[in-house]
Amino acid sequence: MKIKRYSAPAAVLAVAALALTGCAANESSASPSESAPASTLTGTINAAGASSQSAAQEAWIAKFQTANSGVTINYDPSGSGAGRTTFAAGGSDFAGSDSYLKDEELAAAFGSCAPGTKAVDLPVYISPIAVIFNVDGVKNLNLDAATLASIFTGDITTWNDAAIVALNPDEKLPATPITAVHRSDDSGTTKNFTDYLNQVAPDVWTEKPADPFPYSSGEGAQGTSGVVSAVTNGVGTIGYADASRAGSLGVAKIKVGDTFVGYTAKAAAAVVNDSPLVADRAADDLAIQLNRTTTDASHYPLVLISYAIVCTDYADAAKGELVKSYVGYMASEDGQKEAAASAGAAPLSAELQSKVAAVIATIK
Repeated sequence: MKIKRYSAPAAVLAVAALALTGCAANESSASPSESAPASTLTGTINAAGASSQSAAQEAWIAKFQTANSGVTINYDPSGSGAGRTTFAAGGSDFAGSDSYLKDEELAAAFGSCAPGTKAVDLPVYISPIAVIFNVDGVKNLNLDAATLASIFTGDITTWNDAAIVALNPDEKLPATPITAVHRSDDSGTTKNFTDYLNQVAPDVWTEKPADPFPYSSGEGAQGTSGVVSAVTNGVGTIGYADASRAGSLGVAKIKVGDTFVGYTAKAAAAVVNDSPLVADRAADDLAIQLNRTTTDASHYPLVLISYAIVCTDYADAAKGELVKSYVGYMASEDGQKEAAASAGAAPLSAELQSKVAAVIATIK
């Protein structure tokens, strides 16, 4: 992964909605193992944030609690914005977010952190964003960024619009009205989706990326599960969601260069590995500025990085040890394999994993 830092755009942390609870703990960032010494950690970790992490968090918690019976982990996938707000107020011990902290957020105080210290962004989960659809009689769908943007701004309103037909000459597209479903809550998935559209089709998608969906068109739904449900149960629907939640819905291919590309974990990871760190941040803040303008068909630029936002120095040292252990496991090689198996996530590269581990080692 490139380590040159470019100028930092304002970005917001995001988190998604679902409540996960389990017992867990570990004394190092290594994966829990039956052969490892019994854990002596005790206590509770409360976290909130990105719903994109839901499947991975379920697997991480289950695995971690198998080796650590003295720790309880509660993860509330309330959405990126809600998770970020809860963490800043001191109501949680770390946040999950599909976008990194904005500069103004970094400058504020964090309730769980020791006075005068800060929070940092640590990548722990990489996943494609799937463009999901439910259109009667349509199994395959190709979309370029400009057409996708026009659908979500409300400028394209029927499935047999000439722009969609031109991209799908072999499909029989109906005259059904389009219902474009977006997140109604502040969402890091929305921020990544709109960042892709703004970078690749800026003449159509003129709004800057942000957690709230910027247009009044379409239909809003709460959380990833709400979007998936609305697309599944609607007619002529299209939406966007973490690829782990696409299920049996149709998934569009997006145009990269001259090729229509479907998502894979490998293609998503390739975009992350070719993107720089955000400029002008502390050395231990690993926020990544995704470059989505690639024309390389081995890349899938509609990707999200979900972060664990943690204190570098916790007001409660015992809490810091718990977070250090659990987040360390999430980002470890075994933790990344667990996320890949359970959620189809793309593992962090060895280089990025090493950088994350180095920062986690300093948490206190």
